[in-house]
Amino acid sequence: MGYNAPLLPPAPALCRGTAMQPKQLRKSNTVERMIDLHCHLLPGIDDGPETLEESLELCRIAVADGITLAIVTPHIHPGRWENNRISISEACSALQRALELHDIPLRLGFAGEVRLTDRIMQQVADDDIPFYGSVDGYKVMLLEFPHSHLIPGGEKLARWLLEQGIRPLIAHPERNKQIMKDVSQLLPFIEAGCWLQVTAGSVMGNFGEKSRIIAHQLLQSDMVTVLASDGHNDRVRPPVLRQTFDYIASQYGEKRAQRLMLETPAAIIQS
Repeated sequence: MGYNAPLLPPAPALCRGTAMQPKQLRKSNTVERMIDLHCHLLPGIDDGPETLEESLELCRIAVADGITLAIVTPHIHPGRWENNRISISEACSALQRALELHDIPLRLGFAGEVRLTDRIMQQVADDDIPFYGSVDGYKVMLLEFPHSHLIPGGEKLARWLLEQGIRPLIAHPERNKQIMKDVSQLLPFIEAGCWLQVTAGSVMGNFGEKSRIIAHQLLQSDMVTVLASDGHNDRVRPPVLRQTFDYIASQYGEKRAQRLMLETPAAIIQS
C-alpha cells in the first residue's frame, strides 16, 4: 500500500484556483457498503457529539449515506482530550449497544486520532494508543499534526514510530496551514513510510480552496492511502462519503474510489 510516485506540481487549472469540471457522476453498488476509517461519533469524549442522541443521529446519517462500518477515532491530545485505549474501547462498546437497541445497522470499531507531541513515546510505552490493525508487520496509527504548522522534529518522531513497528497514517494533511503553503514539506514523511488520510470533504472543496488544491495534488500523485469523513456533527462536518465516492469514480476511476473508501480501509482493520 506504499506509494512511490513523485509529488507532482499543481495542475494548471488548480493553480488558477478554478474548479475541476466533473464528468457525469455515476453511482455504484459499492457506495452501499463503504468503510469510514476516521470519524468522531462517540458522545461527550472530544469535539464530536455531546450527547447520545446526537451520536445516534450521526450514525443514522452515516448509514443512510452507505457507510456500513465506522471506525471511531476520538482525539488523543495530552492536556486537552485525555482519552486512551481503555476509555475509547468502553465508549465504543456502549455506543454499539445503543445502536443495536435503536435498530441502527452500523458496525463500529475504534482507534484514536493521536496528536503528534513529545508525549507520544511515553504513550506508546504505556500502551495507551488504540491502533487500527496491522499491515505488513506494522501497527497502523492515525497521527494528527497541529493544524497551523509542522512541529520541529516531527519527521524524527515519525521515523521513531516506524522503528517501533508503528506506521503513521497522517490525518488530513491537506488541511495543515504549513502544508497548504508548500506541499513538498510532506515528502520527508512519505519517504519515511508514512501513509496519508485525506478528508473526503476536502476533495469537494468543503474546507476551502487551498485544501481542495492540495487534496487533488495528492490524488494526482497517487499518494493518498485512504479517504475518510472526519465527521464531527450533522451541520458542517457530517460522516458522509457517498458524494466523494461518486466524484472520485468519475474523475479518477471507480477502482480508485473503491480502493480509497473500501478496499484499503478493510485491509488496514482486518487484523
